[in-house]
Amino acid sequence: MKLSVLLGVAEMPKVEIQKVETWADPLVIAGKSYRSRLLTGTGKYRDLEQTAAASEAAGAEIITVAIRRVNIGQEEGQPNLLDVLPPERYTILPNTAGCYNARDAIRTCQLARELLDGQALVKLEVLGDAKTLFPHITETLVAAEALVKDGFEVMVYTNDDPIVARLLAEMGCVAVMPLAAPIGSGLGIQNRYNILSIVEEATVPIIVDAGVGTASDAAMAMELGCAGVLMNTAIAGAQNPVLMASAMKHAVIAGREAFLAGRIPRKRYASASSPLDGTIF
Repeated sequence: MKLSVLLGVAEMPKVEIQKVETWADPLVIAGKSYRSRLLTGTGKYRDLEQTAAASEAAGAEIITVAIRRVNIGQEEGQPNLLDVLPPERYTILPNTAGCYNARDAIRTCQLARELLDGQALVKLEVLGDAKTLFPHITETLVAAEALVKDGFEVMVYTNDDPIVARLLAEMGCVAVMPLAAPIGSGLGIQNRYNILSIVEEATVPIIVDAGVGTASDAAMAMELGCAGVLMNTAIAGAQNPVLMASAMKHAVIAGREAFLAGRIPRKRYASASSPLDGTIF
């Protein structure tokens, strides 16, 4: 005889787990849907083979490339990133890393458009100085406005200022990418309340960019409601980049599911998992 019958307790009904399918909850950038909410970079890897292996383990569909540092066809006869990360499989997202003014950033985007057969999607970053790699906001605003007017679909790296994020979205950028911490620092999200404010006002996808150090940082970004996370150093700089890429993939998925599920409120005191009301004996 079942224990539930001996105790006179009704059997608990079976609960069906509702799994969130990636196609039912896509990341949409400039009208295109993606299953993965993890975007990855291509710098700092040992070689192109490791870059490809980590990209595969991450499950990334959008791969960002520094046009000034990585060959995607501008240097004939040299190893070409597109040989291991073909555009037929991945969305190659050219970025303007290394640019310190609007003029250079705009020219770099125009070069990328030529190299990628007219692709309009770009990642804009205009840096303030080489020490902090913080964004130069005034130059970023100038470049973003010019690129949008020129028909580019601009994903833009910025600081964690909610006002600036709103201005960039109103300007026509297709995604706003606030930093979690300085590029390559691995410090994780340093001001989650600013990120939360940006997310709450968002009219375009908010993607945390820069400063992620480990899987828990990525999960936190997703739990705050961000649409995705972009990272490079956190994976490429790990002792085992391919394994870390896999960890980041699962962290982003877990964080997104936790956000959709809705966390319990924080309380100062205990709340028993098994309340005394209705106890059997």
